[in-house]
Amino acid sequence: MQDSAAAAGRERLNRAKVLRAAAELADEGGFDALTMRRLAARLGVVPMALYKHVADKHELLDGMVDLVFAEVEMPVDVDWRTALRTRASSMRQALLRHPWAVGRMETGTPGSANLCHHNAVMRCLRRDAGFPFPVAVHAYNLMDAYIYGFALQEKTLAGDIPVEAARRRKAVADRQPSEIDDYPYLAEVVTELAKTGFNFADEFAFGLDLILDGLSHMRQ
Repeated sequence: MQDSAAAAGRERLNRAKVLRAAAELADEGGFDALTMRRLAARLGVVPMALYKHVADKHELLDGMVDLVFAEVEMPVDVDWRTALRTRASSMRQALLRHPWAVGRMETGTPGSANLCHHNAVMRCLRRDAGFPFPVAVHAYNLMDAYIYGFALQEKTLAGDIPVEAARRRKAVADRQPSEIDDYPYLAEVVTELAKTGFNFADEFAFGLDLILDGLSHMRQ
């Protein structure tokens, strides 16, 4: 009976299930902690069963990245600025859900969702915004550098910036109290952030507005 159940599990296995399970494991422990053996255990199959659906871990990652691209919203039938703003915010949210994907979105071999997404962004820049091809490429690279760079910073920085800033100030003061006087502007950061707080979403929106304003200026 156990052999029959295992066989039935293997029959029900497909590429989509493998990729979804892999993404869930990576969400929990990071991509580097994801192994084919752990993935097989999550799916209730032997590791060799996975290789009917993905050739290796590189192909597995390509498929997982494609799932992330599929989550990113790129609206149509709206003005180009709204479309790019929505796309940028949606990409940031997708990378918050899947932090293992930060730094891996533009690697490997693209899947269908990846290709559709990139095509849609270029269509927005070329057709809707009306940028010449070289400017559209510059704009795309600028947007992605900002989105992916911000995602990396958000992933690596402490969740509570004011608390972390205060901790670092105390560490410096404990080591050598007089050193604090040498960094008055950093001391101001600690004091003011304690009052106002630090919000990643607000910071992201601030930078995004600057980029979109700059692109709007170029169109004019």
